[in-house]
Amino acid sequence: MAGTVKDLVAGHADGAPALGAPGRAWMDFAGLRSLADAVRTSLHAAGIGRGDRVAIVLPNGPDMAAAFVTIAQVATTAPLNPAYKREEFDFYLSDLKAKAIVLPEGPDGPAAEAARAHGLTILRLAADPAAPAGRFTLTAEGSPAGAAADTAAPGPQDVALILHTSGTTSRPKIVPLLQANIAASAGNIARSLALTPADRCLNVMPLFHIHGLIAAVSASLSAGAAVSCAPGFDALRFFGWLEEVRPSWYTAVPTMHQAILSRAARNAETIAKVPLRLLRSSSASLPPQVMTALTETFGAPVIEAYGMTEACHQMTCNPLPPSAQKPGSVGVPAGPEVRVAHEVENRLVDGIGEVVISGPNVTPGYESNPEANAKNFFEAEGKRWFRTGDQGSFDAEGYLTLTGRLKEIINRGGEKVSPLEVDAVLMDHPAVAQVVTFAMPHPKLGEEVAAAVVLREGTEADERAIRDFAAARLAAFKVPRRVVILPEIPKGATGKLQRIGLADKLGLVGEG
Repeated sequence: MAGTVKDLVAGHADGAPALGAPGRAWMDFAGLRSLADAVRTSLHAAGIGRGDRVAIVLPNGPDMAAAFVTIAQVATTAPLNPAYKREEFDFYLSDLKAKAIVLPEGPDGPAAEAARAHGLTILRLAADPAAPAGRFTLTAEGSPAGAAADTAAPGPQDVALILHTSGTTSRPKIVPLLQANIAASAGNIARSLALTPADRCLNVMPLFHIHGLIAAVSASLSAGAAVSCAPGFDALRFFGWLEEVRPSWYTAVPTMHQAILSRAARNAETIAKVPLRLLRSSSASLPPQVMTALTETFGAPVIEAYGMTEACHQMTCNPLPPSAQKPGSVGVPAGPEVRVAHEVENRLVDGIGEVVISGPNVTPGYESNPEANAKNFFEAEGKRWFRTGDQGSFDAEGYLTLTGRLKEIINRGGEKVSPLEVDAVLMDHPAVAQVVTFAMPHPKLGEEVAAAVVLREGTEADERAIRDFAAARLAAFKVPRRVVILPEIPKGATGKLQRIGLADKLGLVGEG
């Protein structure tokens, strides 16, 4: 079913709340549609229109959400992390071939310096804190340059959003997502969560990332529901936001859920006063122990979903009650068709293999990267399939369980070790609050198993105790050779724990 970003906000009740933020009045759907008209006028006046690429560099919050939703109705959006350094902005603005950039009012920083160096039109966003959340004006610096803008409205097959892959081990790839991809994915998520106009989401995810943009913002708006955008994740402020916003659900990555759990006991009164209909987790595997603790703490189902940028976020999702939410599983297909393929040959298989997807939410392909497209897309059974890079299998009830990223599977002298399996065992240790298992280079075996651990507050355990605990529950080749106990495990910009490169970050290279 084709659609556009404009369709996400069309047809909903004028007075219904759409965008909010802690401490701000709500902007309703009529206000959001009016803002889109004003943004269209401003962009066209600045020579920006259909097909032009607009980088958005704004702090998390309702202005960022509103900028994405409104600019995508006119041009192609490219949200970037405001924390990037000058060299990073130079790379991304050049790689994107951006024509303009949206920046907040205020003094210049590395983004503005890079934009000027690349000859971009700078659009300054001004917001009145007393106005409804997300209401802003755009003002172009200088005169519009070049040809007049294409003022035609983008169609379903136009690119609405451009994001880069994380680029952990190689140059980041450009992922173009069509208007139709976003409309399809937003609808898939809204249906899987049974969202209605009565729902209200509290978004704590960064809005330069697919999770927050699609699962929290786009899916909510497509259902006529409301989303309140916090200024980022802050475990110390989360329960205050919960009491003020009174959401029916929130979505986050596992590390955020764990931080919330660590403060839940002292906020039991707020949890009781603000009953959630559901909690959603995505973007990394949720340890089964954390899913169980969240369910017991909040008295609500925890819906773990499996997503990635190339799928415009969601691929599978644990269903709502009365169906089962299976700890350790990422649920059932929830939008695209999901199958398992041979890891080398271009064919679908039964059993364990590489997870592949096909559907209207899937990117048409990486931009200007025929080698990556040839490697990651293939035809089978009359459909075009995308290789996710994840290994997994379905159980008899159609629930998908992931073994791990294929490039993260540890190859210990020919023995393959799933980091997720080791994580799950170590999380059962009473002193372990957080764990990430990863590959450590070894001169003879190639790779050895290692784990980084954060202990629970008020508990004690040393490396030997944790290794002994694992040895009693795992085959010898799966037991971590090294266990590094840390106050905090390094995370990526979106809060995800990152296995690849962790041995280097922790100084374990060359230890074998």
